[in-house]
Amino acid sequence: MLKEKMHIAVPTAFYEDESLNIQGTIEHIKSLYSQGIQSVLVCGSTGEQHSLTLKEKLKILDDLVAEEELIHNMEIIFGVSSIRQKEAVELAKRIQPTKIAAILLGYPPYILPAQEEALIYAKKIIRFSQKPTILYNNPKRTGFDLSSESIIELSGLDLVIGLKEAGNTKRVLSLKREIRNKNFYFYAGGEMQLEEKVSLGFNRLSSIAGNIHPLKVKQWFIKMVSKQTITEQEKLEIASLLDEIYTGSPLAYVKKSINEKGITMGVCRSPLGNV
Repeated sequence: MLKEKMHIAVPTAFYEDESLNIQGTIEHIKSLYSQGIQSVLVCGSTGEQHSLTLKEKLKILDDLVAEEELIHNMEIIFGVSSIRQKEAVELAKRIQPTKIAAILLGYPPYILPAQEEALIYAKKIIRFSQKPTILYNNPKRTGFDLSSESIIELSGLDLVIGLKEAGNTKRVLSLKREIRNKNFYFYAGGEMQLEEKVSLGFNRLSSIAGNIHPLKVKQWFIKMVSKQTITEQEKLEIASLLDEIYTGSPLAYVKKSINEKGITMGVCRSPLGNV
């Protein structure tokens, strides 16, 4: 079970020619760890996962697992999704014997599987990974919307511990009533409309802004979910930060900010970063 209420969805570092720079990604994770962050999501968010080949994903996994201090002291979540189920299963098999803490299970873009097909896809990946699993529903990006009935069915599996919902956030209210596992977590994807999402029942955060100001964002979120007072000054600082990040391409802004701190995060794979 994952203990951390917030993880940071870290970007993947690339060189100027858009080839993979794994060391840049690891350097950024080390920086977050040195600042007190205990959980990150790798290869699972910020819009880059489907630009990575299976070979690149396996290389990221192998190099990350070799970082003993990180792998033993952090909750590292690894994104598993592919337009081809066989490739997602192969990645899941490679994750299974490692110290990776959990997987984020996304759904294939574009091909629009039926709900039954998506259930089989999910169950196979979970079976081969044998890791705690967060389901990731993001219909705006993939075109596929995991139904409430499918979420409830998958929540009955022992390894399924939560849902990252980027679709109909309001259905969290009904899902909380219908899912029997009371320790089932609801992850907000990013910080936009976060107060509203918390009021609907979201109780965990997959953070983008935390890449730049990790402790400030974490403190803000922890106060929010624990119903502590958030000062007007804190609200103004967070609002300013979110305006900077979410005006335009958040990923391009995050990478630019990390580069400016002296960590080689590099570029986005085009067309992201064209502007």
